Amino acid sequence: MNAKSRLTFIILHVLYCFVSYVQAAYKLQERYSWTELDFAFPNNALKQQALASGDYIPQNGLPVGVEHWGNRLFVTVPRWRDGIPATLTYINMDHSLTGSPELIPYPDWRFNTAGDCANSITTAYRIRADECGRLWVLDTGTVGIGNTTQNPCPYAVNVFDLQTNTRIRRYVLRPEDTNANTFIANTAVDIGKNCDDAYAYFSDELGYGLIVYSWEQNKSWRFSAHSYFFPDPLRGDFNIAGLNFQWGEEGIFGLALSPIRSDGYRTLFFSPLASHRQFAVSTRILRDETRVEDSFHDFVVLDERGPNAHTTSHVMSDDGIELFNLIDQNAVGCWHSSMPYTPQFHGIVDRDDVGLVFPADVKIDENKNVWVLSDRMPVFLLSDLDYNDVNFRIYTAPLSSLIENTVCDIRNNVYGPSNSVASSNFYGVSTAISTNIAGYGPQVNLGGNKLYGSPSVNVPRPNTRYLKPYQAQQPIKPAVQSVITPNRNYLPPLANSQRGEAAKAFVFNNGLSYETGGPHLFPNQGDGLKNYVTTRNSGWWNQQR
Repeated sequence: MNAKSRLTFIILHVLYCFVSYVQAAYKLQERYSWTELDFAFPNNALKQQALASGDYIPQNGLPVGVEHWGNRLFVTVPRWRDGIPATLTYINMDHSLTGSPELIPYPDWRFNTAGDCANSITTAYRIRADECGRLWVLDTGTVGIGNTTQNPCPYAVNVFDLQTNTRIRRYVLRPEDTNANTFIANTAVDIGKNCDDAYAYFSDELGYGLIVYSWEQNKSWRFSAHSYFFPDPLRGDFNIAGLNFQWGEEGIFGLALSPIRSDGYRTLFFSPLASHRQFAVSTRILRDETRVEDSFHDFVVLDERGPNAHTTSHVMSDDGIELFNLIDQNAVGCWHSSMPYTPQFHGIVDRDDVGLVFPADVKIDENKNVWVLSDRMPVFLLSDLDYNDVNFRIYTAPLSSLIENTVCDIRNNVYGPSNSVASSNFYGVSTAISTNIAGYGPQVNLGGNKLYGSPSVNVPRPNTRYLKPYQAQQPIKPAVQSVITPNRNYLPPLANSQRGEAAKAFVFNNGLSYETGGPHLFPNQGDGLKNYVTTRNSGWWNQQR
């Protein structure tokens, strides 16, 4: 090989390594992005009317929550400022594979009327779809944020049947479940032996409590006055996107549920926002209303994650892999629950100082695809977004490819689990953590109280009373397998379209109601848009305008 050939070879090799590095550097693949949010109005005339009246102000929308189910990707937009026409929306992924799609109100426009307490959702944050085909949405009943907050409606649990797109339950939290400072922005849903055996857990970030709701009992109760729900006074300083600010009052926020354990219960992991710690408690305690005043020693404190480790969103897969956002680091982290909860067993699955500025929500769907929403929230709240730039992004990737070659991938012998680890918690009590087989997670013992046991092989599955065809037809989920990291064109497989999705759409603006079949909802029917207008009082929101 002559000198010229050798030089060519070296250059090509360097380019190959560079390209390989670039491809490997970002595992999450961008699926959707927006400079500002757009909504699927029934027609352009109504959109222009909403713009003129101030019912729609594009620069005022910020997406904060994401959830995937079937062929729909749900996105929530809180009404922190004026001009948010819908708070609970979705993307039809069969018709919008990528790009900057319009957000479609769910289940229709009428259900997104602010201030119509009994019939609509005023503001939604993070939502959950369960394995029984239900979407759990906590309506905070608020408009505004901070000093501008108004409460036209009470906090209410809303549950939708995702097959029929109808609301099947609305439950208003009891007055004693909340207090004057309550701000609930996160939800975890716990399905037990069947779909009736369901509980939802809500973190009260500023009221410092954990609220439990039982589907079967249609009843709620509150755990409060627990020091683990409070912020750490040493962890209230934040540095994100070049902004230094203090969120020192932010308490319990992120929630994640483990797989079902041998005793039939799960473990709820939670973290205050102004903290670098994670805590845990068995759902056996949370499901028992009588334990609200006497359960301090049933909660477990885990180690700190390390510096710059604030987090707002957690999720755990059914094989015990926890993902969480690291908002200071523009990153998504991981922890395999068969390992001790110490920094050396925490990994970074992806980091991006442009695209992952404030990864506000992280979810794992039924096919073990991960979804991450980033929204530059501190810039939106404390400074000004550049609407000539991309501000909001939704990423996705298979869970298996994200954890590959990280400490969370226990298939890699380099990171093989130890047999036993003992560590002292903040209060000087020894927390013994012993690793179970098959990577299903640890046993945590505190003062003789076993937090949870090994996974049960024969955990009863939910009955089919609520199971929808989409879930019933899903194959048994295989174990995580090694896959090649996808390129940036990766798109997860999509479910087939479901007919009859959201039969009607309504727009409420300036006292008028516009009802339509809508091209967005029935794309196979061409442009046969049928509109008819009737005078209607659209409730509190328009009265305030």
